[in-house]
This record gives sequence, structure tokens and C-alpha cells, in this order.
Amino acid sequence: MSVGPSPQREGWMRRAIEVASAYPDDVPVGAVVYGPDGAELAAAGNEREATGDPTGHAEILALRRAAVLTGSWRLEGCTLVVTLEPCTMCAGALVLARVSTLVFGAWEPKTGAVGSLWDVVRDRRLNHRPAVYSGVLEAECAALVRNFFR
Repeated sequence: MSVGPSPQREGWMRRAIEVASAYPDDVPVGAVVYGPDGAELAAAGNEREATGDPTGHAEILALRRAAVLTGSWRLEGCTLVVTLEPCTMCAGALVLARVSTLVFGAWEPKTGAVGSLWDVVRDRRLNHRPAVYSGVLEAECAALVRNFFR
């Protein structure tokens, strides 16, 4: 697990925070997929409440949109930036999509699967393990969720 400031990762996370803020009726999680060249491919917030879809997590939706845009389910060379530590479903999806790098903001001690409860993305039994950067703009990302539940 890598931690540390990076202007690029912080800029990407600010975009994910902006996306999360655009979905006021669901837990504010924003996810953005960036291509190998650093250009934004897709973005999404949680849409579970709006769609009634239990898989409508921001990460899943952003990965689906990026796959449609690229024409491939393999997102090798891509970076997924998300404001909250992914759950098991989302961590599994990003591994299966061959995402190269995961950047996340706040830790999720109740459901997190990138080190909190489980560590799906670094399970040596899987054939793909992305690089992980955690805690990027952590305080701002945690505040989104905390303020939503107040």
C-alpha cells in the first residue's frame, strides 16, 4: 500500500469529490476512471437509491462506462480513483477489470475490502493485483460521508 501526496492523485481525487457531490440522494461516493494517458474516461456516483439496483455503486458504474467507451472489459493501464475504500464487490470488479492502479480517499472500517476488513486487491491467489494509493485527501473524503449521515 502506498501513501503520500501527489499533485496528480490529489487533482484526480478532487474530481471524484466533485462527482460524489453531484449525487445528493445516495451515500456520496464518487469514482472516476482515468486512461493510461491520464485523461478522464468515465465518472459516476452511487445510484442505488435512484435505480433500486444494489450493484449501483459508483465504482461499478464508472468501470462499466469506461469499458463501453474503450470497447473492452480489460482496463489495463487505467486508474480508478474513488472517494471511499471499495467494498468486496467493487474491489473484486476492479481486479477482474485489470485496473492497474487504485487511488482512494477515506477508509471504510465497516465494509472496506482494500485493507480494512479484507484485502481483496492484494490477495496472492488472484492473477491481478493493482497498485494502491490510500488516504488521498482522506479528511475531505471522510467528511462527505460523515456529513451525509448527520
